[in-house]
Amino acid sequence: MTAKQANPWAALGALCLGFFMILLDTTIVSIAIPDMLRELNAGLNSVVWVISVYLLTYAVPMLFTSRLGDRFGPKRVFLAGLVVFTASSLWCGLSGDVEMLIVARAVQGLGAALMTPQTLAFITHLFPPAKRGPAMGLWGGVAGLATITGPLLGGVLVDHFGWEWIFIVNVPIGVIAIVLTAVLVPDWQPRHSHSFDLVGIVLSAAGLFLVVFGVQNGQHYDWGTVTGGITIFEIIAAGVVLVIAFVVWQRYNRREPLVPLEVFGNRNFSAGTLTATTVGFTMTGMFLPLIIYVQTVLGLSPTMSGLLTAPMSLLSGVIAPFVGRASDRVNGRYLVMGGLALLALGMGIIALQARPDSNPWTFIPALLLCGLGIGCIFSPMSNLTMNAVEPRLAGTASGIFNTARQVGGVLGSAAIGVLLQARISTSVTQHVTDAATQLPEQYRAPFIEGVAKAAAGAGEFGTSGSETALAGLPADVAAQAGRLASAAVQAGLTDAARVTLILPIVVLLLGIISAAMLRRVTPRPTPAQVPA
Repeated sequence: MTAKQANPWAALGALCLGFFMILLDTTIVSIAIPDMLRELNAGLNSVVWVISVYLLTYAVPMLFTSRLGDRFGPKRVFLAGLVVFTASSLWCGLSGDVEMLIVARAVQGLGAALMTPQTLAFITHLFPPAKRGPAMGLWGGVAGLATITGPLLGGVLVDHFGWEWIFIVNVPIGVIAIVLTAVLVPDWQPRHSHSFDLVGIVLSAAGLFLVVFGVQNGQHYDWGTVTGGITIFEIIAAGVVLVIAFVVWQRYNRREPLVPLEVFGNRNFSAGTLTATTVGFTMTGMFLPLIIYVQTVLGLSPTMSGLLTAPMSLLSGVIAPFVGRASDRVNGRYLVMGGLALLALGMGIIALQARPDSNPWTFIPALLLCGLGIGCIFSPMSNLTMNAVEPRLAGTASGIFNTARQVGGVLGSAAIGVLLQARISTSVTQHVTDAATQLPEQYRAPFIEGVAKAAAGAGEFGTSGSETALAGLPADVAAQAGRLASAAVQAGLTDAARVTLILPIVVLLLGIISAAMLRRVTPRPTPAQVPA
């Protein structure tokens, strides 16, 4: 089927189904973390890697995979990514230990990286500038809905079928997406003969991996030596050096750099890319402390945890298309800034409300603010950023823009994970120390050491973990110690979640500043446009 024969909305619908699936997997894992900790007998750091490795292998190759679409055709690359993603989803579901799951998630991320850049490239190809706003609205609605729907769908699957099904569910969806894409999406061939910057690929991949590895594993290695005298800070520093070397190489590569730095000479693209990075950081990072808090402290099941966020999901998905249409008529900068501010305000209210005995349903107004904010962000942010780019750089810019959001997600997962682990250890130890004063003096030290060690290991967050830690106490003391330990762990986890939520709020403030630099632009015409 040629581009002229294609129905652009049907084609976009098929592409969005695959796009929905890959974005769903950026958040669906969060809801299953407590179950994974128990059933895989893994620590919090290992399970956070299940999230981070997907985002890492999703983000880094996109600069390369956008070029693949230009050379071999976006449809063919998208279909290849769908096949890889669907097969690796089955592999994830069949994994018997956390190490195997991490490897399978890495392959799943590669499939997602093949798919994502092709969706935005197709929007600029299928829709003329005057009608691109509604198309971006649908794309933005899918992005916001998928990112927030993950916990709801994940909760239902975990409760009724087990954590494995958060991955296996992708298989039938992937098969349907493959069929619809093959039938409805035109085989558009840009026929751009690109060279591939292998040096740039290696430098960017190695640099980001070392930075993320160092940040995320810092707490695990107590910010000291990892192996052979190599320290965490040396690993992070090496990663930063490689990232700088990557940027320098892009400047002096005379052939075809992976990231043409000239694209950042466009003010809107630079500001929009930085804004997308802050959004990715927040959207990935906000769920980890929230889900652990509502499940472990407030006692919600995975399904109820998902239902708690359902109104946010619904509101975000409903308003995004309207915001996309509005972005064609009003300055989208204000929509983006307002959305970021509402998202930050909603998270701030949650942090202020969180207590060990809070009624979880009192968080719904704040979550609705978050949903309203998310619905206002994606469409105008993408529209303002991509419409400012010259047509000859559209494919590359799409890859950079999507990569920036995913790199933000990688950094958010790593930073939030390490901060949460550190705060759990510190806060629980503090509360346990205070609670120990109610025990006979000879039992205080073993009580503090046992419960604090269980919490630092982040195994089961003070459930059976604290029972094991208290097993050596006399029977007449154990009951009182158990109650004290449970209360102390819950109070410590609450404090840790509240403090951790401050980080994405601060990052959003940076996003508001960068969004303020966006300017309204007249969309550039693109060749071979298809009437909508």
